Amino acid sequence: MGHMNIIIVGYGKMGCEVEAAVAARGHTVACRVDPVNPKADAKELSPAIRKGADAAIEFALPECLMDRINFYTKEKLPAIIATTGWQDKLAQVKTIVEKSGSAILYGSNFSIGANIFFSLVRHGVEIINEFPDYDVMGYELHHKRKKDSPSGTALTTSQIIMDASERKTKLVTEKLDRAIAADELHFASVRGGYIPGIHTVLLDSEADTIEITHNARSRGGFAAGSVAAAEWLVGKKGLFQFQDFIKEKIK
Repeated sequence: MGHMNIIIVGYGKMGCEVEAAVAARGHTVACRVDPVNPKADAKELSPAIRKGADAAIEFALPECLMDRINFYTKEKLPAIIATTGWQDKLAQVKTIVEKSGSAILYGSNFSIGANIFFSLVRHGVEIINEFPDYDVMGYELHHKRKKDSPSGTALTTSQIIMDASERKTKLVTEKLDRAIAADELHFASVRGGYIPGIHTVLLDSEADTIEITHNARSRGGFAAGSVAAAEWLVGKKGLFQFQDFIKEKIK
C-alpha cells in the first residue's frame, strides 16, 4: 500500500502513539477524533471527515462502538478496531460488515510480539496434552487506568489454551473460594501502577514450572502493528482478525 490518509479515532495515549506510527510509515493523519481531548480535530465522526481518508484506526472506549461500526460500514471506510471490551457484539458486527460489503479488522493485541506469544502458548499446551502431570494457568498485569478486566489479550490467550487443550474447557477469571476443577482454566488479572501489559502462562508440574511471558515495554508496538494492518486491509472486504494479517509470518 502506498501513501495513506488515516483517521485516528480516540486521541489518548494510544492515539498519540498511532499518530507517530502513521508518520514513521510515511502516511498522514487525515483527522484526530476524540469527544473530550481538546487537541483533537473533531469530537465525532462525520461524512466530511471521511472524505479523502483511506482508513480509520481506533484505540477508543467501547461506549458508542456500534455507532462507529455503523459509520465505517455505511461509508465503506476500512477500519482497524483496536478497542477492546466489545466481544459480546462480535456476531452483530459480523452481520453488519458482511451485509455492507465493507472491511473491518479487529484484535485484542496488535503487537507482533504478542502474536508470537500466542503461537508459543498454543504449541506449549499441545505438548502438555501428552504429559498429564502438567497443568496450565495464567495471569495478566496492567496499569491502574485500564478499565476492562480481564484484558482482551488475556481472553484471546485463554481461548487459545482451551482450543489447544484436551483438558481445559471452562474459563474462570474471578477469584476462587474453592478448589479449581480439572477442566477449568484460571486466568487472573491484577491492576496497578504503570505497566503497559504483562501476560504470563504457566505450564506447571510437581517437578517444575515453564513460564511463557509477553512483557510489553511500550505502546509503540501496538501502534505500529495497527498501521501495518490498515495498509493490508485497504482493498479487502469482510471481517478480519489481526491474526489473519500475520498468519503468513507466524504459523
